[in-house]
Amino acid sequence: MRFQANSLPVAAPAPHLLVTTELEQVEQRLSTLLYSREPLLNEIGHYLIDAGGKRARPAVALLVFRACGGGDATDMIDIATALELIHSASLLHDDIIDGGGTRRGKASAFHRFGLADTLVAGDFLFGRAFALCSRFGEKVITWAADACISLTEGEVMQGRFRRNPDVTVEDYLEIISRKTASLFAQGARIAAHLSGASPTLIESTAASGFGVGMAFQIIDDVLDIQGDGDRTGKPTGIDLKDGNPSLPLVLAIALNAEVRRVFQKKQATPQEIELALEQVRTSGVLTEAFRMAHAYGQQALSALAQLDSSPYSDSLAFFIHQLVDRTA
Repeated sequence: MRFQANSLPVAAPAPHLLVTTELEQVEQRLSTLLYSREPLLNEIGHYLIDAGGKRARPAVALLVFRACGGGDATDMIDIATALELIHSASLLHDDIIDGGGTRRGKASAFHRFGLADTLVAGDFLFGRAFALCSRFGEKVITWAADACISLTEGEVMQGRFRRNPDVTVEDYLEIISRKTASLFAQGARIAAHLSGASPTLIESTAASGFGVGMAFQIIDDVLDIQGDGDRTGKPTGIDLKDGNPSLPLVLAIALNAEVRRVFQKKQATPQEIELALEQVRTSGVLTEAFRMAHAYGQQALSALAQLDSSPYSDSLAFFIHQLVDRTA
């Protein structure tokens, strides 16, 4: 199923090519900021961040900055770096909470370094992120803090609905709006602000970032059901194994008693998980999940209507399509 929208340019530039220099500078800043007087913190930070990742949050923010007419990108590179640090810190903490054994194609930091050191490393990355934000005005710091508060609230809300068969689609959407979409939205908002955009355009780009984040997470959830583990960097079925309320599972437990039973079970066998996954795949819920992801992607594109046409705005639109249509 392909994401279609009238606003997609016929021949859009490859999105990352237009901000390659800025993304390279983000990587350099990340490497510098991972240094600590305690070598173990340095090692854990590099262990996660050097493993790769999509860098979707920095890329979206940098493209928004350029699409809004931003000039000198020095400040924006720091913000893009802070976004990736916040995201990375949240991944370290997520793996502790979920007991995650795999991240980005290898053993998770939690699995390799243990709970205490991984927890402190996440705190270290949060600290580095806010040190970057500290030289900006109150608005930027407040927006970054709001994203972090939303992340924590979303994590707690997800825990409240873990293995809870009464979770609804509305509950799920609220969870991912906090855990994922908030950081995309605030990154886009800050990027537009730093570019000198009008308040109206700032809020429109934030709305676009929100839509991107919602679509991005829904596609992640679909890939956990039917993705190629070698490409996604983690085995399929992790959400079902951990009892996390992903969109396909929330939809499926309302239709299928066996999926509902396995979702609630703390120690489901690999055979039970695979059988339940197959029932999710054949239930038709993935079609609805794709539909919802594409709807949020369209909302993200529609919110960019105020941008002047440029290679950057075209590239941003194309990047949104790539994120929604991705298979890894």
